[in-house]
Amino acid sequence: MNQHKIRKLLLLGESQRIEYKASAKSSLVGRDVCGFLNSGGGYVVCGVDDNGNISGVDNDSLEMLEKQIHEKLSPKALVSVEMYILENKPVFVLEVPSGKDLPYAFQDTIYVRSGSTTKKADVETIRDMVMRRQIEPERWERRFSMAELNSDLDRAEVSATIRDAQKVHRAFFRNTENLVDVLEDLSLARYGRLTQGGDVLFASNPALRFPQLRVRAICYQSDKTGDTFSDMKSLEGPLHKVFEQAFAFIVRNTQTRSHFRKGTTQREDIPVYPEFAVREALINAFAHRDYSAPSGGIDIHVYPHHMDIRNSGTLPDGVTIESLSKPHISVLRNPDIAHVLYLRGFMEKAGRGISQIIKECNEAGLPAPTWISSDNIGVTITFTAPQATTQATPQATPQATPQALRLVALLDHEKSATELMEALHIKDRKHFRDAFLQPSLNGNFVEMTIPEKPSSPLQKYRMTETGRIAFKISRAQQQG
Repeated sequence: MNQHKIRKLLLLGESQRIEYKASAKSSLVGRDVCGFLNSGGGYVVCGVDDNGNISGVDNDSLEMLEKQIHEKLSPKALVSVEMYILENKPVFVLEVPSGKDLPYAFQDTIYVRSGSTTKKADVETIRDMVMRRQIEPERWERRFSMAELNSDLDRAEVSATIRDAQKVHRAFFRNTENLVDVLEDLSLARYGRLTQGGDVLFASNPALRFPQLRVRAICYQSDKTGDTFSDMKSLEGPLHKVFEQAFAFIVRNTQTRSHFRKGTTQREDIPVYPEFAVREALINAFAHRDYSAPSGGIDIHVYPHHMDIRNSGTLPDGVTIESLSKPHISVLRNPDIAHVLYLRGFMEKAGRGISQIIKECNEAGLPAPTWISSDNIGVTITFTAPQATTQATPQATPQATPQALRLVALLDHEKSATELMEALHIKDRKHFRDAFLQPSLNGNFVEMTIPEKPSSPLQKYRMTETGRIAFKISRAQQQG
């Protein structure tokens, strides 16, 4: 949301979806947040009086407001808070999605919206919310997983989440040293058991239990789907790692455009598709996909002149293709998963992204992406490259170190670390790992045969397509 949209919001006045607050006192703001969660979502604007006049708030109170709402709201929910400067005064805008876990309570009291006001819910309203929750099936991400906390969890991912959330001041943990406490604070564990949402985010390989979590990525040599492709991957692991692998796949398989900076003779190569737009489209696919669909998943199809990113499931209730690019109250299919993505800084706020994707593509001289939603296929976003990219060159293969090239040259078939060390005449395992193995893995020249268990005694390594290309280039240079 930009300042222009905020001003349009203020012109609408208070309503079922908009509430003004002259101050940012959590005791007052929290009740409205709770009311919106129980009543279809809305916006709380702090620093604006009842008449729509901008009074401003203390900008130092932003973090305290987020902290107290987080602590006093039950169950937890993704509520994004952003600060804007209007008329040289700080204003806080809280965007509240439509809640999935009714009823919500703030300081042990349940509130609802009634027209333009927030009030305590009466007994009949509470009973109705409780009955609806009992009738509706439990969300897939909230069900218990078969994963074991002690053996299946990728603890490095949990630690990274804590660091990222603290870095952007979005999370408040009771005890960061206690793994179960952290997962419970994130609504990803109950009674010492991991939920399926927690499995998706933090298990070393959730695809062992849910095969539909694998991401399929294919790069085709022509604009028609067929059996002629130049790169294909099946990606699996905790959500963040798969997301980064998927993004890397797109980057290395899409073309670049060259242009000269104004006033200089320096050439700059930029991706055909804006990186921000691609990351936003990918994170939307991970956040909004239907994880329960056994045959569903995320598919990435890269063609010479366009790219499709598809996720299982349809658009959220009340959202249409036509309304996607317009402001709308967020309806999250997987609020627990989306909440962690928000805490880590991957989602700036619920409902944001579509208009920014369109803006980034327009600024890059590309057509606006198109969306298709189908019960059978899912939701697909298509990026289209300009015709001028026909003569463009593919993204360059990452530069391999001499040590990585030596390692790749040995991988005519799968080999263990011990076999590679013997072939390289290296006895120091740490030196082998730091100088040879890790750079090769980081550069995607080599991959593990058992990626879900890096320390497995059966672990072996094999050359990737990127490694084959780097090896061929190196050999050609030597011969030339």
